[in-house]
Amino acid sequence: MKKYFVFLLLVAVIGVAFLGYTRGADFIPPLKETQESVSELDDKIANVWEVKAPLPTARTEITAAVLNGEVYVIGGFDGFGRTSTAVEVYNPKDNSWRRAPDLPEGRHHAAAAVVHNTLYLIGGYHGTTFSPRADVFEFDTETPVYNRTTPNQSPWKHVAPLPIARGALAAAVISDKIYVIGGVEESGLSGRLEVYNPAFNKWERLTDMPTPRDHLAAGVLNDKLYVAGGREQSLSKNLAVLEIYDPRTDTWTKGPELPTARGGVAGASFDDAFVIFGGEEPTKTFDETEAYFLTLERWVPLEPLPTPRHGLAAARVGDTIFVIGGGKQPGLSVSGVNEAIKP
Repeated sequence: MKKYFVFLLLVAVIGVAFLGYTRGADFIPPLKETQESVSELDDKIANVWEVKAPLPTARTEITAAVLNGEVYVIGGFDGFGRTSTAVEVYNPKDNSWRRAPDLPEGRHHAAAAVVHNTLYLIGGYHGTTFSPRADVFEFDTETPVYNRTTPNQSPWKHVAPLPIARGALAAAVISDKIYVIGGVEESGLSGRLEVYNPAFNKWERLTDMPTPRDHLAAGVLNDKLYVAGGREQSLSKNLAVLEIYDPRTDTWTKGPELPTARGGVAGASFDDAFVIFGGEEPTKTFDETEAYFLTLERWVPLEPLPTPRHGLAAARVGDTIFVIGGGKQPGLSVSGVNEAIKP
């Protein structure tokens, strides 16, 4: 009996000691459980991006906008360096593409925006001489001309041109007006900010952006214009600048810089975040995906692009951003890559 009591006491002491050890130190799960957790995490990371149906005509230096829940991918360069007139439309619902009526004249490095079911293509370059254009084309799917099949009829029509021709610019919409920023004019780098009011078909000059740049990205958060990245007419002069414009006061403020300086980027707004994709420098293209969160007031890195690219386009439909086209190598290269992320 005495020996049995001693045995129970010994077991109790060992049990208390073990309990104290496990509470006083980090518990390390069995190896099998750890491996399974890592595998699950890898699967989650891999599933951040989805590969979608590719752009039928591989292109770079394109622009895109969302009209009636579909992504219109417009212009750019083809693989032979020719200025494209192509307009191809992606339907996220069935992951399919269709061809829309071509542009009246090819454009690359243009900007696009949608107001009241009307798509606008703004500025850009034509040809390999990179001659800036002031033309603004309007494309309205609600007008009867969109459904005409006569070859010489086009749903694209000219509206009031940009006050100053420029390419490699950016555009965003606030309160049914299109704000057009930066780019390159005939005289060189531009910091111009101009706003187009479709209701009156008129342009107005606003306060210039503090940092002139081209190949930049623009988005809207809380009715303010956010302009990030870009460069100074050279792949080796990339910028990390974030500048914020308030239309109510016609003033600019500076925000925290991008973690990665880059031009040739695409951007898209998503709830309280402004997300920047890709870009290029002389020796490589970027896979960086970085988001500025309004609530955090800082940049946060997201899962990188599966396919690094520049001259690409980004467009949000619902809870998904589609990142389309662009070149896999610096300079003239093309792709039809279509990758999607839900930030």
